[in-house]
Amino acid sequence: MTTVESSPRVVEQQSVETPTVRHVARRALFWVAAAVVVLLLLLVTVLVIGSNQGGIRLSSTNPAPQGAEALATVLANHGVTVTATDSLKQTKAAIDDPEHTTLFLYDDGVYLTDDQLVDAVALADTVVLVDPTFSELHAAAPEVAQAGAVTGALDADCSLTAVKKAEVVSAGGFGYRVVDDSADALKCLGSGDRVYSLIQLQRDAGRLIVLGTTDALTNEFIKNDGNAALAINLLGENENLVWYIPTIADVSDSTVTPADLTPAWVIPVLGLLMITALAAALWRGRRFGPLIVENLPVTVRASETMQGRARLYERGSARLRALDALRIGAIQRLAASVGLPRLATVDEVSVAVAAVTKRPVAEVRRVLVDEAPGNDTALVRLSDELLTLEHAVVAAVHPA
Repeated sequence: MTTVESSPRVVEQQSVETPTVRHVARRALFWVAAAVVVLLLLLVTVLVIGSNQGGIRLSSTNPAPQGAEALATVLANHGVTVTATDSLKQTKAAIDDPEHTTLFLYDDGVYLTDDQLVDAVALADTVVLVDPTFSELHAAAPEVAQAGAVTGALDADCSLTAVKKAEVVSAGGFGYRVVDDSADALKCLGSGDRVYSLIQLQRDAGRLIVLGTTDALTNEFIKNDGNAALAINLLGENENLVWYIPTIADVSDSTVTPADLTPAWVIPVLGLLMITALAAALWRGRRFGPLIVENLPVTVRASETMQGRARLYERGSARLRALDALRIGAIQRLAASVGLPRLATVDEVSVAVAAVTKRPVAEVRRVLVDEAPGNDTALVRLSDELLTLEHAVVAAVHPA
């Protein structure tokens, strides 16, 4: 598409001011609102997912399927005093009679250090260590090693009272092996290949029971098979039961510092990154003069604006829109040439131009308004007719 100037008059100046902070903020308001909505949706999703996960697994106060509130309630109804603790400090305060207290210890988040774990298992004569990790076994029960996951059902196969009364137990959890043949160990709930889900280790001061059948204790499976008989007889043997699930409170109470948990290479790398960032800031932030903050007007030549719009119109095949831009300028100049005010209507301009040029009003109106270009050739022809009409008016009003 060819762009034709509608008048020999050329250069006008247009001033465009730099957008202010208010304008930029107004433009960004939609995206800010969208970001807030997305964040709220993410927050709601996280909360919903978190609530569906059922809280802390095997917690004595958790009624969700993965909790163990049902077992704790049954034990309390049978006269056992159940005390829930979430830190080693609380656990020490809750155990005042180690001989008549059973300690239930389940550190699913691995919050305890080896020293804390050794201190915890020494608090009571009877300790049930549930689902211990490799490091926990190494610290508290080095005679036992992990042996992988166990599924299905397990039959009673030892003289332990809780196991004999259960007869059959859901095996969902992990199994263990005794790796020290000299250990005084009672192995129960075997699943083959010397793998057992319950191992009782006899200590000088009492006994430590390593229990891997975690599903059998949950609200979801406590009623299946002989799970309830196993759990009640195992944890209800003493009149006091301290239900200890370590939390982040044990980490804050420990002597471990962030430096102890940080790899040796982290601090040198962080120092190098800080030096690099400082050097980059000095390099890119240097200036050759003071920083001026003001809205500077930007001058754009009218011809550049016209050519830019013409390219956009051509790319979008907007012939009528391009012609309208030429017609508006032509009508304004024609109105001034025939002595009409700037607010004169197109009809008034058409009548006045027709009277001056001795042309039919319909013909003038066709050029100024009515005819729409169907192709590029028609657009060029109409722009030429506009220019011819302007020349005719100038010649009529100001004859040579």
